[in-house]
Amino acid sequence: MAHAAEPAAESPAQPPSLKVLICGGGVAGQALAHRLARGGHRVTVVERFPALRATGAQVDLRGQGIDAVRRMGLLDAVRSRLVDEAGVAFVNARGKQRATIMANTSGRGRQTLTSEYEIMRGDLVRILHDATKGDVDHVFGVSVDGFEQDEERVVAHFSDGSSGAFDLLVGADGQGSRIRRAVLPPGTPDPYWRVGIHMAYWFVPRIASDTNIRDTYNAPGGRMIMRRSHNPAETQVYFALREESEDASAVHREPVERQKRFWADRFRDAGWQTERFLKGMETTDSFYSQEVVQVRTDTWSKGRVVLVGDAAHCASPYSGMGVSGGLVGAYVLAGEISRHAGDLPRALANYDTTLRPFVDEIQAAVKPHLLRLGMPMSKPAIDAFHSVTALACFLRVPDLVARYAKEDRGGDWRLPDYPDLRAR
Repeated sequence: MAHAAEPAAESPAQPPSLKVLICGGGVAGQALAHRLARGGHRVTVVERFPALRATGAQVDLRGQGIDAVRRMGLLDAVRSRLVDEAGVAFVNARGKQRATIMANTSGRGRQTLTSEYEIMRGDLVRILHDATKGDVDHVFGVSVDGFEQDEERVVAHFSDGSSGAFDLLVGADGQGSRIRRAVLPPGTPDPYWRVGIHMAYWFVPRIASDTNIRDTYNAPGGRMIMRRSHNPAETQVYFALREESEDASAVHREPVERQKRFWADRFRDAGWQTERFLKGMETTDSFYSQEVVQVRTDTWSKGRVVLVGDAAHCASPYSGMGVSGGLVGAYVLAGEISRHAGDLPRALANYDTTLRPFVDEIQAAVKPHLLRLGMPMSKPAIDAFHSVTALACFLRVPDLVARYAKEDRGGDWRLPDYPDLRAR
């Protein structure tokens, strides 16, 4: 793997063009690469997987995330790949809909449980990658094994045995970030804030009864199953479980077959379409299992190394703002770097102070006690939940709340304007 040896010298005529290494080719990494390249910087993205990771389940864009995509000039491309999901239905063991909350397509207010902008993660990654591949160097099958830095540069050591010097190293390597471990001060506590919920998803063949309404089914024991269909051939299955045990937290690091046995054991008697979904899990190649956590840390940078996206501030799937948060973080980081390219300490300090109120807002929106209400432990509690939800839908409460809300998730925080991100 070839890398230029030294950072470029600053030009007195214009802000310096920085040499930036981004570790991680997911949503946040690709979005940051796009913005930095647009600002005239020289960007390399390294991804440890051998090819673009254009996979994953359905994600949504909300609030400031939609605005970030719009400012990237990619909103039309995103619209062209949206998943047709009209709403969310709560169903009983016979599959009968007890209550349905439709998406808010009024163009005002806030998104409901399903967003107007639902897209497969893989399609979003492809859109971002296609927008950057002409201006950004992408290297697959390589990771950053370590680095050292001084006041002038950061030297990254790669898994292929090569090294390279850069002006800035960005950890965009997700919730389990290795770069974050090296950035945090020694002795820093575990940055994960746990909510006591675990989740797995996979794809199964679509059948005729799978509609464009997302079905949500509750089973006793704090178990939830969601079914959503994203194309004519495939349906996504999500299992969610309330459990606080060492076994549940540890299983996500076990081999995939052990993970599948865990989920099969916990859900085998859940009812509804569980048998179909477990049969599909046996042969799927799209299986993924995780604990639902947030990443909460006071440290987003150290010298010439900085974190972005889930590596810095994972908000968890239940925030509804995980992908939007990564897009917004990439936008702010790129903006501050381009605005203060000759003063990286100032750029990174501004990134922190500008973005943190937004991150605090979207993380605080995840309230474990409310999540537990939506995942009842007993059959009577499930019936009560369905009755209350059905009444609220009959009275159009979710629709009215969404349409007349003054702001979407993320509060009234607004994206800063960064004219320095114009193309050079």
